[in-house]
Amino acid sequence: MTFFVGENGSGKSTLLEAIAYKSDFNTAGGGRNNYYEVPSSESALGDFIRLSWAPKITNGFFLRAESLYNFASHIDSLGPEAYKSYGGKSLHKQSHGESFLSLFTNRFGKQGIYLLDEPEAALSPARQLTLLRILRELEQEGQSQFIIATHSPIILAYPDAQILDFDTSPVSQTTYEDTSHYQITKGFLENRGRYLLKLFEE
Repeated sequence: MTFFVGENGSGKSTLLEAIAYKSDFNTAGGGRNNYYEVPSSESALGDFIRLSWAPKITNGFFLRAESLYNFASHIDSLGPEAYKSYGGKSLHKQSHGESFLSLFTNRFGKQGIYLLDEPEAALSPARQLTLLRILRELEQEGQSQFIIATHSPIILAYPDAQILDFDTSPVSQTTYEDTSHYQITKGFLENRGRYLLKLFEE
């Protein structure tokens, strides 16, 4: 379990997309057998990195929060039989959060590498906790690797995960408590009035 953290524009999603490209996943979102296009789905970095595999994994999935709608439309175009891998019904007929969790619980699970770009985008705090449980169950099977770019201090709390900070140069490993996500959230919750006063006075 590896997390990419950092401010917007720090390169988390760019590297995740490049890994997806090198894994032969659709960089618009999906796996090896999902062929559809969305604007800006080409990986500029993909041709300049090399992955090390032990052994090489051919199964997996690349989740892009901003293109899940396009992916859901792609699944619809394959016909009702395709719904079996996604909870038995169209992702469009589920709420945004429900479609995310349906994807996690039904599409993930085989031995593979799973790349998630800001999965918290559609999930309430309670559903983020549900995601942690799903990830734990998949990891305990010992066959799945996850690389997740996130801003969520809830998801980042996953035990014993490797956290890579993209706000340092070069990228460096950090601890949960040392991430700005944890420190800002903890500080705000403990001193909300002081934070708001300082924010609104500036």
